[in-house]
Amino acid sequence: MAADLSRILVIGSTGYFGKFMVDASVRLGHPTFAMVRQGTYSSNPEKAALIDSFKSRGVNLVYGDIYEREKLMAALKQVDVVICTLSHRTPHLYEDEVMLIEAIKQVGNIKRYIPSEFGFDVERLDIMEPAKSTLSVKARVRQRIREEGVPHTIVCGKIAANWHFLPRIGQVEGFGPPADKIHILGDGNTKAVFVREEDTATYTVKAADDPRTLNKIMYLRPPGCVISHNELIDLWEKKTGKKLERIYIPEHEVVTKMEDSSPGLRGCYMVAHASFVKGQTMIDIDPLIGVEASELYPEVKYASIGEILNTYL
Repeated sequence: MAADLSRILVIGSTGYFGKFMVDASVRLGHPTFAMVRQGTYSSNPEKAALIDSFKSRGVNLVYGDIYEREKLMAALKQVDVVICTLSHRTPHLYEDEVMLIEAIKQVGNIKRYIPSEFGFDVERLDIMEPAKSTLSVKARVRQRIREEGVPHTIVCGKIAANWHFLPRIGQVEGFGPPADKIHILGDGNTKAVFVREEDTATYTVKAADDPRTLNKIMYLRPPGCVISHNELIDLWEKKTGKKLERIYIPEHEVVTKMEDSSPGLRGCYMVAHASFVKGQTMIDIDPLIGVEASELYPEVKYASIGEILNTYL
């Protein structure tokens, strides 16, 4: 079976999303390669344990990084697909991905490049500054991929389920689920999409060999992962048997809260505002350039929001 599947290289393999991509690639039977910086094993015990787990599962470790041209080119020549999971907080992300794109074009054997996205559709995103400028880097990367003629699939259209919001039942502030009161941005009726990181990786790897996703944008919108904040609270109350006092924050007050918050919290407010007020994970999918993952792969058993909430009980 593995002989018929693409050989996949994950860039950023020990990062937040990278480890899920490696896991999904191995789980789905692909010969899997993980690029790892030479000093990571000795300098970071947590990542060292992760690298050991890669080894135990038969992952091919490639020591080096994208700045080491010869090592990068050698790695690319061994694979068919490249999945990049560099963080949007990576300094010089645009330059780094362009360096990778140019190497992919030069080596000539890569059948698919999946850039570092996995969030909003950055080309159609209505979000406040400075988040808009930060994420617009990814839109520039998309454009460069197209200009260079690199075969690709873009994966986007949701929020990572285990990051920030669902563990707080949709709130921006606080730690964990609320005890008695819950704050809601806007009227709480706008739908948002939350997909578990493991499922994001599964859909991404599924798309790697699929001609239906070639040079397309694949949106992640499984039906069980679409919910409004009010519906999320209803579901949580049903599971816990406890009613929460709902405090609604009008949009103009949300903007004030953003301005008054610390930088880290401000970014979370911006994402929440874009998702829960502006509905930016539920934009229309253009059938000429876009496909939806759960329609392509109905066999994937993804975790619904209800199942994810069970882990917080």
